[in-house]
Amino acid sequence: MLQQQPIELREQVEEVSVDMWGGFPKVVQEVFPKARIIFDRFHVMKPVNEELNKVRKQTQMTLKGSKFILLKNGVDLTENEKVKLADILKHSKRLKLADELKEEFRDIFERSGTVEVGKEKLLAWLKKAPSVYCDVLITIRNHLDGICNYFLNRTTSGVMEGINNRIKLIKRQAYGFVNFDNFRARLLACFSD
Repeated sequence: MLQQQPIELREQVEEVSVDMWGGFPKVVQEVFPKARIIFDRFHVMKPVNEELNKVRKQTQMTLKGSKFILLKNGVDLTENEKVKLADILKHSKRLKLADELKEEFRDIFERSGTVEVGKEKLLAWLKKAPSVYCDVLITIRNHLDGICNYFLNRTTSGVMEGINNRIKLIKRQAYGFVNFDNFRARLLACFSD
C-alpha cells in the first residue's frame, strides 16, 4: 500500500522507528529510500530484560514478584518495591550485577543528548556487560548505528504500538469479527475522538 504512494512523497520521510527484527529495516529502505532507520528503544531494551530474567531463573530467584520488580525501571519503583529489590539482589552477586547493568543501559537512553555521547556510552556498556549478558551483546553490536539514531530526535514507535494494542483490545472484546465492515466501523468510532 505504501509503495503505491508517489516516490516524491515517500522520499520526504526522514526517519522511521522500527523493531530490530530483520525484515523491518529492509522494507523501510525499499519504501522510504531516504529515511533514517531508528531502532525503537523499547525493542532495544526488551532483549536486555529477557536476559536479566534468564539470570534471575539461573540464580534460582523464585521469590514471588521478583520478576516484576527486577524488570521494572528503577526510577519507577515505590519505596516498598525498592526494599524488596534490595532483598532480591542480596540473593546473588550475579543477579545484582545484571540489574545494575540493566539500569545503566536504560539510563543511557535517558541521559545521552547526542549520537556521539550515546554511542560512546553504549560501547562502554558493551565492554562491561559480557560478564553477565551474552546474546543481547551481538544484537546491540549488529544494530548499533540504528540504535544510536534514537539520540538524534528521540523518535519511538510508541504511538503506533498504542494504536496496535487498542485494535487488539477491540478485537478481543468482540471475540473476533466475522464482518470486516463491522470491524472497520468499530475502529473508526474508536479512533475518531
